[in-house]
Amino acid sequence: MAGGGFCRLPNGTVVVALTLNGPLGGTGPGEPVRVLVHAVNRARALTRLRNLGLRAVYLRGNAQPPTPDEITAVLHHPDGLLWRTAQRTGQELWHPIRALLGATGYAGPARPAA
Repeated sequence: MAGGGFCRLPNGTVVVALTLNGPLGGTGPGEPVRVLVHAVNRARALTRLRNLGLRAVYLRGNAQPPTPDEITAVLHHPDGLLWRTAQRTGQELWHPIRALLGATGYAGPARPAA
């Protein structure tokens, strides 16, 4: 189950922050990651993640909203999609979502070459 929350910005857009159970090969096995998404609304933010292959991502409640530092980080990134490990050690920087998804850019099952 993903923990997370959102924050509505003054211009009407939202920043959604989710803590996921290390679903991909970009981290250690089972290591939780914190994912940030900037979008027009909450539904669009979750759709952006689902389009990348993270199909079972839901936002229930607002228990872990993004911090001001997280909001600043995602607003200054051109893609508006960032991640880093949830249990930070030291000063880990935010990574673009491509670094988590790998070379395919998609978290779903590998598609056979046609």
